[in-house]
Amino acid sequence: MAAVWQQALALDAKYNAYRTPNNPQFRTLYIRRRSQLLRENAKSGRDPAVRKEYLHTRAQLLTTRYGSPAYSDQGSIRSRTFSTRSISRNTLESFDNLAIGDNKKHHRRHMSAGSLKHIYEGPMKRVYDSIEVVPTKEAEASRAMAGGKTVSENYAFAGMHHIFDQHSAAVTSVKFANDDRTRVACSSMDGSLSICQVIPPPATVICMLKGHTAGVTDFAWSLSNDIILSTSMDGTARLWDVAAGKCIRSVEDGSGGELLCCAFQPLNNNMFVTGSSKSQVQVMNVSTGKGYKGGSSKVTGGVMALAFDTSGRMLWAGDDKGSIFSFTVDVATGKLTKTRRIVVCDGKPITSISARAWFSREARDPSLLVNCCISALCLFK
Repeated sequence: MAAVWQQALALDAKYNAYRTPNNPQFRTLYIRRRSQLLRENAKSGRDPAVRKEYLHTRAQLLTTRYGSPAYSDQGSIRSRTFSTRSISRNTLESFDNLAIGDNKKHHRRHMSAGSLKHIYEGPMKRVYDSIEVVPTKEAEASRAMAGGKTVSENYAFAGMHHIFDQHSAAVTSVKFANDDRTRVACSSMDGSLSICQVIPPPATVICMLKGHTAGVTDFAWSLSNDIILSTSMDGTARLWDVAAGKCIRSVEDGSGGELLCCAFQPLNNNMFVTGSSKSQVQVMNVSTGKGYKGGSSKVTGGVMALAFDTSGRMLWAGDDKGSIFSFTVDVATGKLTKTRRIVVCDGKPITSISARAWFSREARDPSLLVNCCISALCLFK
């Protein structure tokens, strides 16, 4: 089984230069992902005959799609030159048996030199798929890598726990559940969220949360991890039942703008806050889906980030004009009172805020870590 998937990977690597010619990074990612999937499938105990038939069919499809690889120019020959470190004596003997008459030495000489040109052009073309291909230092795909490794080793995700690829557009946020290292959730511009289990292995996607009609910009776990709050460019905030994987409430933004960020009130998860592209900070009630009286306030730009302190009585909001606003929040009534504004960098968006209370002699004061689009992190007392 391992031999078959290595042959499949070698076949994909053979045609990889034809994939997305203007995006070489994708080609590298594609081969790495193929390597991971083939490794996992090799452990599944499937019938080797089926895998061999798959390899044959895939070779036909790739040939139909891209044609036979061309090696007329010197650059192409050089970029597809392979070493024969992994080619055994039996393999060389099989080449001899396929060669015709006096051409035996001719074929062996070229194989020893590390060139597979004659495999493609001569009668041994069909033998290629049975070779474990090893790129040399001259090969384009492995120029920046150390020699002496198989294609699968060169393109392996060494040290990776798992790769999730369930989303079809940019991932906007990734957060572990509160005090839980086994579950992680992701939001995406494809309009969905996913909840994944990472421990115990194998990692799996538990469920997909679908309902937003535009990209999901942010989300937050409730304190008990039973509810997820999400905001979207469709102008709605949605509350999701994690266990059932269903939406239990959808709330439209009163300002008519896109919702860009959200946060649960730390001490009262029946209260949450959203920030909109219309410069509105709004405190909402989970049970009713309505805003609190006096629970809204305007800032100078679109609200990009929100953060509470641990008491839930202080709220910070960062906007796309480079300002941070602080508010006091009445935990009982949801009333929002603006207290102060700080300009980090005029016109540069605030993309993330994190508040932390430090209980040590070295850092006795609460701190606010701010990320701003000036290639800098700012730490405030």
